[in-house]
Amino acid sequence: MRGLYIIWLREFKRFWRDKPRRIGGFAQPILYLALLGVGMQSAFKVFGGGDVPYIKFMFPGIVGLTVLFTAVFSAISIIWDREFGFLKEVLVSPVPRSSVALGKIIGGSTTALIQGAIFLALAFTPWVYGFSLSTLWKVLAVLPLIVLMALSLTSLGVAVAARMTSMEGFPIVMNFLLMPLFFLSGAFFPLQGLPGWMDFLTKIDPLTYGVDALRGIMLRGLDLGTSATSSLSQFMAWFKDPQIYQIGMSKGYPDPAALASLSQRAALPGQAHPLWLDVLVMLGFGAFLFALALWQFNRAE
Repeated sequence: MRGLYIIWLREFKRFWRDKPRRIGGFAQPILYLALLGVGMQSAFKVFGGGDVPYIKFMFPGIVGLTVLFTAVFSAISIIWDREFGFLKEVLVSPVPRSSVALGKIIGGSTTALIQGAIFLALAFTPWVYGFSLSTLWKVLAVLPLIVLMALSLTSLGVAVAARMTSMEGFPIVMNFLLMPLFFLSGAFFPLQGLPGWMDFLTKIDPLTYGVDALRGIMLRGLDLGTSATSSLSQFMAWFKDPQIYQIGMSKGYPDPAALASLSQRAALPGQAHPLWLDVLVMLGFGAFLFALALWQFNRAE
């Protein structure tokens, strides 16, 4: 436990004293939120978002992005320590290797939690969810999910870094793994109307369930897709007039049955899976990566 604490404290101090790292880790998600949140609003309405600002739909995904990259890339310190000899000094000490690995995992998770918690403060701003008691409860409810995501993703980084010796190779390998995980999670766009093969990939992507849980809590109480559904309902009402129906069909307008199917899809779901399923998948994913990280670290020379 003493060795675990020392490794954790060292990881935390390195993060806290690295001012550019703290500023960059906080500025990057804000940039995504500001640029994409405004620029994608028109496209969001096509998905059925209605009058709900895209920034509200996107915010939980950006929280997941912050935790993902902060947690995973914190494991690069293992390669740094190996290259400069510090890791060798630690491994020849009486401290068990499992304690060193746990210290790295908990240290990286702490930094990811801090970054995510700082970014969550933006939820209280007027252009996101606003300052209210409801927003406060939502923020408190997602904190345990962020802790679980941080532990799982830091374990992934430690499992990869434990077998690598190249500082240059680690970011390349991690980006190769992380970018598909992130973009298939639905953090930036709703997972609707996808091809069969992509829909299958989203279902086996564990990050999908983490983002879905965050979004299900943060968007609770918001009505997504009201204006889109009402517009389609009004259009369907026009087709009930026989004269309009004949004119529409003669001009090649869609069949009312197809429009009815479209109106059912227009209401954008805030959460695709039950919360218990999201948490269960994340727990299983986290336990697997945690065991993998310890095994990889113990067998690394």
